[in-house]
Amino acid sequence: MAKDTKDLLKKVRKIEIKTRGLSNHLFSGEYHSAFKGRGMAFSEVREYQIGDEIRTIDWNVTARFNHPYVKVFDEERELTVMILMDVSGSEYFGTQAQQKQELATEICAVLAFSAIQNNDKVGVIFFSDKVEKFIPPKKGRSHILMIIRELINFEPENKGTNVAEALRYFTGAIKKKCTAFVLSDFITPEFENELKIANKKHDIVALKLYDKHEEEFPDLGLIPMKDEESGHIMWVNTGDKAVREAFKWDAVKRNAALQDTFKRSGVDYTTIGTHESYVKPLMTLFKKRGGRR
Repeated sequence: MAKDTKDLLKKVRKIEIKTRGLSNHLFSGEYHSAFKGRGMAFSEVREYQIGDEIRTIDWNVTARFNHPYVKVFDEERELTVMILMDVSGSEYFGTQAQQKQELATEICAVLAFSAIQNNDKVGVIFFSDKVEKFIPPKKGRSHILMIIRELINFEPENKGTNVAEALRYFTGAIKKKCTAFVLSDFITPEFENELKIANKKHDIVALKLYDKHEEEFPDLGLIPMKDEESGHIMWVNTGDKAVREAFKWDAVKRNAALQDTFKRSGVDYTTIGTHESYVKPLMTLFKKRGGRR
C-alpha cells in the first residue's frame, strides 16, 4: 500500500474514532430530538387515556364502540441529511489550533455519524465558487468513511466562494425534503434569495466557521496578508490602532449583516471558531432546536 494511502487511512481512522465517540456519547439524543423525521404514519387505534390529546380521537371508532378511542401514530423517522461544504481557498486560513478546513472536516464527520446512528441517509456537496463534487445520499459506515476520505483528500479546482451557487444546485438536485447543513465562512457574494428558496423546501442549518484573526488584528507591526482566494498579497500596518479598529468594525458589520440574512430567511445558525471546541456550539444549537419541536 502506498505511503500516502496509509497516511490517509490513518487520518480517516483518527477522525472516525474521535467523531464517532462524540456522536455516541454527546450528540445522539440531542441530534435525534433536533432533527426528527417530519412525517407521521398511522399505526393503530387504542382506548382513550387521560392526558391524550383531544385532536387524536377517532370519532368513527368512538361512535361504533360508544367509548372514546384515539389514533396512534408512529413517527416516520428516516431523514436525508445533506452537508454543503465550502472547500474554497479561505477555508485554509487558520492562525489558531487548526485551520477552518480541519475544523469543517471534523464537524462534517460528527454530523454524518450522528445522522447514520439516527438511521438517516447522508450526502455531501463540495463547493467553491462552483459545485466541485456531489456525493448522493446513502446510509452506512463505509459510505461515511468514504466521505471523510474525500474531505481530507479533496483538491478543489477553484478557490473562490459562492454560497448562492451551491444552494441553487442543492435545491435542484435534492427533490425530497431534507435537513441540510451549510459549512462555510460565508465570505461570499449575496445569497439571501437562494437561501430563502432552499429553506422553503428544505430545513437549512448554517454553521459559520471563522478564525478570530479574520475578525481582529493583533498588533504585529507591518505584516504581509495573503488573500487565500485571489492569491493577492497586501502589506498591512497592524501597529496602527486606526487600522486595527477599522478592520474590527468591518468584521462586526459583516457579521451583523450575515445574522440578519439568516434571521430573515428563518434559518438556524451558529458560529464556530478555530480557537474553540465545536462541541458546545453544536450542543447549544441542537438543544435550542429540540426545545422548539
